[in-house]
Amino acid sequence: MDAPADAHLREEPVARQELLRGHFLHAVRDTVRLPSGREATREYVLHPGAVMVIGLLDDGQVVLERQWRHPMRQVIIEFPAGKLDAGEGSLSCARRELLEETGYTAAEWAFAGRLAPTIAYSDEVIDIWFARGLVPGERQLDDGEFLDVFSATPEALLQACRDGTTIDSKTLVGALWLQNVLSGAWSLDWSGAMPAAVAR
Repeated sequence: MDAPADAHLREEPVARQELLRGHFLHAVRDTVRLPSGREATREYVLHPGAVMVIGLLDDGQVVLERQWRHPMRQVIIEFPAGKLDAGEGSLSCARRELLEETGYTAAEWAFAGRLAPTIAYSDEVIDIWFARGLVPGERQLDDGEFLDVFSATPEALLQACRDGTTIDSKTLVGALWLQNVLSGAWSLDWSGAMPAAVAR
């Protein structure tokens, strides 16, 4: 879709106040000038960015995780994912997170796209990577990190998305990508490179 002119929608930043800088969260309140000329405030969470990995096993299954998510008070099914470290590139982060959380290393990588999971209250952007040629190894979980690694067929994952068993937004988007790649509707570049416009 062609992007229309959006000057009548833009908000211009005027000032920023820091609300919280915790171990994980960094929250701010921006004062912005609205298209009408009036001012308003916007509270949101700053985020360094993250990656998600759709790991394709040789038998056609995909690598998934089960992890307790405290805000939801339940175990959530997810694709492996994690936050970028300071100065870390997207592919380097994807390799690290896959190894740390699942023990797998991959022979080939393909950048798929990006998603913004919580646009109303965070600037987080997640890079979507596919990985294949997976070789199992030892996990390297962070202290205090507990999760189960399992595999499922794409059909089982899609059913879990459809019936509400899987509700994690990034995994739902990952399932959309997986479905379209497997059907041949969407293609991947397995060079491991990111488009220059989004590389980080």
